[in-house]
This record gives sequence, C-alpha cells and structure tokens, in this order.
Amino acid sequence: MEIIDIEPGDARLTTELLPVLRELRPDLSADDYLAVYDEGHGQGLRFTAAYLEGRCAGVAGWRTVANTNRRRMLYVDDLVTASEARSTGVGHALLEYLERRGRELGCTAIHLDSGTHRRDAHRFYMRERLTIMAFHFARELD
Repeated sequence: MEIIDIEPGDARLTTELLPVLRELRPDLSADDYLAVYDEGHGQGLRFTAAYLEGRCAGVAGWRTVANTNRRRMLYVDDLVTASEARSTGVGHALLEYLERRGRELGCTAIHLDSGTHRRDAHRFYMRERLTIMAFHFARELD
C-alpha cells in the first residue's frame, strides 16, 4: 500500500480521490471540493490517499488545530475507504499514517467526528482504540 499527500491543483483530487470521498459525501461536487481545498489548504487542510494496486482505496482529509482543550491536535475531517477495499487494512493504514504525522507535528491527540448513524464506522474506530470523548452539537446557519 502506498500512502501519499495530494497537493492542491493535482488532477488526482477529482479523478481519483473525489469518487472515494463521495462514498461518504455523495453531494460533494468537484467544484465545491476544489474550492474547499483551495481555501482550506491555507488553514492547514490536507488530503492523503491510500493506493492499493495503483487505485485510490482510501482518503483522509485532515488538519492540525490549536485549541484550549488539547493545545494542538490532528483533526480528521474525512476518513473513508472505498467500498470494494473495506476490511483490507486501508482504514487502519490511514489512521497509522495520521498518528505518525500527528506526532511529527507536535499533536497531543487525534480527533474526528462521525455521524450517529454510521455504526460500522464506530465499530472500526473503537477497534482502532479511539474513544467517544464528547457529544458534538451544531446549528445550521441560513
């Protein structure tokens, strides 16, 4: 398995990563994805892809965040394995990569949010030794 960071402007963002991301975020358009990455890259957003046999099999969107709770943490915006590659170690490999990157970047923890309906993902996260630390509250803005 090859795990690589993909920079803004790389054609693989839409040709290879976006189809995998759409398994988690089906309404994400190519234009929105590129716009978010263009803006978010300056805020620390990165996308990392896992390749199996030359095909994108998993994607992680992540950033480092400084706050009063954890001081510095690696926050995972997106973590998705292509449906045909699930249970092959892709998610585990991406999390290991993110943990290593977090340590290199001086982070004290890895955090992510997961929709309450994503029970299979929750079982995976718990197997990977992530714990449920808090409730996440939100209010949509007009």
